[in-house]
Amino acid sequence: MESYRYLLDIALILLGTKLFGIFSKKLRMPAVVGALVAGIVLGPAMLNLVEPNTIITALSELGVIVIMFSAGLETSITDLRRAGFKAFIIALLGVIVPLIVGYIIGMFYNTGPEAWLENLFIGVIFTATSVGITVETLKEMHCMATESGNTILAAAVIDDVLGIICLTLVTGMADSSVNIGVVMLKILGFLVFAVVVGLVMHRFFAWWFTHDNNNGLQRYSIVSFAFALIMAWASEEFFGVADIPGAFGAGLIISGTRQCSYVTRRINTMSYMLISPIFFASIGLKLEPFQFSWGLIELIVVLCIGAVLTKIIGCGGGALLCKYNPTQSLRIGCGMISRGEVALIVANKGMALGLLSEFFVTPILLCVVFTTVITPVFLKLVYKHDDNDPDFLTRKEAHEQKLRIKEVMENPMTDQDAPATNV
Repeated sequence: MESYRYLLDIALILLGTKLFGIFSKKLRMPAVVGALVAGIVLGPAMLNLVEPNTIITALSELGVIVIMFSAGLETSITDLRRAGFKAFIIALLGVIVPLIVGYIIGMFYNTGPEAWLENLFIGVIFTATSVGITVETLKEMHCMATESGNTILAAAVIDDVLGIICLTLVTGMADSSVNIGVVMLKILGFLVFAVVVGLVMHRFFAWWFTHDNNNGLQRYSIVSFAFALIMAWASEEFFGVADIPGAFGAGLIISGTRQCSYVTRRINTMSYMLISPIFFASIGLKLEPFQFSWGLIELIVVLCIGAVLTKIIGCGGGALLCKYNPTQSLRIGCGMISRGEVALIVANKGMALGLLSEFFVTPILLCVVFTTVITPVFLKLVYKHDDNDPDFLTRKEAHEQKLRIKEVMENPMTDQDAPATNV
């Protein structure tokens, strides 16, 4: 008889993530933190009430698509285009720095004539960025439309592409069946595909939403979500660049159209009620019980510190080079810390090819969970702002502020500030 245990598992996840989400809100932390902790508590690491299965895994993968589609819907194409080159620099340094540091950490704990490839693969895992956690946190804090928020989104999407290139190069060294040239052509083909489909489908959705006189609101959200699934499938199936860029691109194509806000509300409702809680909890469910040793604890601490600092230094340093102010740079660096499901996918690939030994599996998994939990906490701290915070100023306000600063610089002493004189 077919087992219906998955129904109870989903119910426990929904109730657990909500309960821990409320608790984390009481502590003035994003609800995402509670959802991640709920997965750890319910999973094999603690109570063992819920075990990962094919249905939960499939729903969690769908959760990534929904979150990224929603992020695209709420992103301004103009703001994203403005952050384009800067985002590339940030993503590039956010890949290079973790790759080097991850390799160096591996060298200290893994020596031998053939160890260099495994150490390099640890660096590849370090390059991963899971933007889903950051997106949900920024949305919860109403900070996703900020300049730094848009930059994080753009840099994370570029980071995924660069990470795939690194993964392909390293796995190609261990697996002769991987043709690096073909993979690079596929990535280039996806970029061309995304631009062409984006131009055509944006016009289609804009025309349809404007000229449909039947007020078919429900069909808008259904067709839009189906389009996101098709884009995610095509990017993974035909181009091998993962489903995240495809889903984000679909949302970006629909953003700015007449019914975009309605579609966004419907997608967010579906995400909030089912998909997102399962996605966040699934990361904690992957944590297995293990026996501690001093050497293992040392490696875990080193990996966690390295994972946090490499993204803050790499991405935050790249933001400083691109003329963002220190506060924005710190926000961008913190927003790129989470490794999440992306690092887990990379790690699974490495284990399948024999590039990741059992000694590193548990520490890396704990490091992934740590970075995923700590990212919302850091974002909560760094997004405290005052009235003059450039991230929260509208374009008009920012322009007016620049004019005021320019006026003060040119006329440092106004009549009001001038000293009184006796007549």
